[in-house]
Amino acid sequence: MNLGRLEIVAAVTVICAQSVSGQSSGSTLLSTARAVAALPGNPSIVAAAGLTRNNERLLSLESAGGLRNPERRLVIVGGLDGTAESAQAVLEALQWFKTDAPATLQRTWAITAVPCANPQGCATESPAAGRSPGRPSGGSQVFPPEDGFYNHDTSPESRYLWRWVAFQAPDLVLEVRSGQTLSWEVSQGAGTIHLDGPRPPRGTLAAEMWAGTPSGLAPVPAVRASTSVADAPRMLQSLLEAAASLGPSPLHEALRARAGRTPVEIARVLAERYPSSPSVSYIPAVTWSNTLRLAARLGDDGLVESVRGQMAPFLSGETATVSEPYRLTNLAGLFAFVDFSGPGRSEEALNIAVSGAEFMFAQSPDAILRSPTGWTDDMFMASSLLSRIGALTGDARYGNTVARLLLSYTETLQRPDGLFVHSARGPHPWGRGNGFAILGLTEALMFLPDDWAGRPRVLDIYRSHARALVAHQAPDGMWQQVVDEPGSYREVTVTSMTLVALARGVRLGWLDDTYRSVIDRAWTGIATHIAEDGTVVDASTSTGAGETKQYYLDRTAIFGPDDRGGAMALWAAMEMDELEMDEVDEDELRRR
Repeated sequence: MNLGRLEIVAAVTVICAQSVSGQSSGSTLLSTARAVAALPGNPSIVAAAGLTRNNERLLSLESAGGLRNPERRLVIVGGLDGTAESAQAVLEALQWFKTDAPATLQRTWAITAVPCANPQGCATESPAAGRSPGRPSGGSQVFPPEDGFYNHDTSPESRYLWRWVAFQAPDLVLEVRSGQTLSWEVSQGAGTIHLDGPRPPRGTLAAEMWAGTPSGLAPVPAVRASTSVADAPRMLQSLLEAAASLGPSPLHEALRARAGRTPVEIARVLAERYPSSPSVSYIPAVTWSNTLRLAARLGDDGLVESVRGQMAPFLSGETATVSEPYRLTNLAGLFAFVDFSGPGRSEEALNIAVSGAEFMFAQSPDAILRSPTGWTDDMFMASSLLSRIGALTGDARYGNTVARLLLSYTETLQRPDGLFVHSARGPHPWGRGNGFAILGLTEALMFLPDDWAGRPRVLDIYRSHARALVAHQAPDGMWQQVVDEPGSYREVTVTSMTLVALARGVRLGWLDDTYRSVIDRAWTGIATHIAEDGTVVDASTSTGAGETKQYYLDRTAIFGPDDRGGAMALWAAMEMDELEMDEVDEDELRRR
């Protein structure tokens, strides 16, 4: 397949005249992007880097994974000048790279791109119709954006683009503008790129990728090119040849170093930082439970004592474990007390957990649980505790209640495609809401006995949900804040929770080995979103059930310390480590 230049130009002119909506799957923009992606070589996946305030997708062309690959990484962004021509030039340059570029350049460089980062601007008339190039319509994008991720009232596009570009791990960023003749602006830090031109103005993407240390990581050199569509191939070839001696950028090195850490290394950082506010709630419980696993893995009694100290007020009765208002999110915190119970730790912890589990049972035969929300959250909150108690006590009431809960919520909230909506009142597939659903299923399958009556049906639901989630994994391994909206932000808790469920499934034989590549990509995504000090990037804030999709899209993404994000990433690290250790053991057995 080979698109002619005139075909691309004509198609993209229509694209930008239509200002294609993210929901318009038959749009010319999407069709043209897919046609370019389908050409041999990378980038080969049409995804989305973000959304406008009107929910138009910032379509992207990406490759699956690739952070550890040897190629230099170039990110191209068009459309910031508010012209259709710059978007045309990006696609023209990509087509040339995939079909006609010298083989040495194709081997040296991996390219990802957002052809039109300002859909409203690209939708306006061309400069030939009277508008001067470079004047954005539909609102200017100023860099670096410092807050409002990703719910800014007027310019969410810059927030999405800033983070997307950074986590592509570029060695070089190219911002493309429309111009009659080819000219360059070269950012500070691009000294090994042999191009002549002034520095781009402050506040532009090209200038701030070096000055702004993107997303708290490290800088990356950038250039801004003005070019006609016809000159776009020459523009890209000139840039790649001029950058022949360019080494890895500080940003690329920083992300590669993050991704190169072992699961245990990341787990230790997170276990030593969280929880910042110990309480009986599911968030500290996830941290405590997995800190105990890490302690066993390392033989580190100090980590056990740290958990003991944080639990002490609750174990002693100094602080109540169950109090009004009764919430499942709090009662779920007692599952860590089960994990902490036993000789040498605290036998009293199990008694406290059993009391909490009994309290969780419904007070009337028509209800399943006390104080349910009807959200997918309940599937995890109840299953995590009741499944453990059922396994330890052998009391069938616990397994029966778990089965009733999971099957009832599945009937109400699982869509035909396998994804879960958050609630009947919030009928949207929120990321962490899907994480709660698949973890609730996973906890039941993990702890309840092989002859548990609910196992066959729950296993089917789990597998259906796993297949559905895999279909929506982003090219970088992450899952989105709204799972089936590729333009929503790539969020760390749903990615961590999904990895936990899939890794456990592969390890225990519920899923086949084809899921392993999905898990590996997810782990790379998580690792890059966990800073060296244990802070996290893009964890959705606490979220209730919203009636509109916009409610979920606008939930603030936390950048910094976060107990919830840290807890889920710690769990992912421990599951990843256990999966890897099992594979090492299997390899050793085969060698013997």
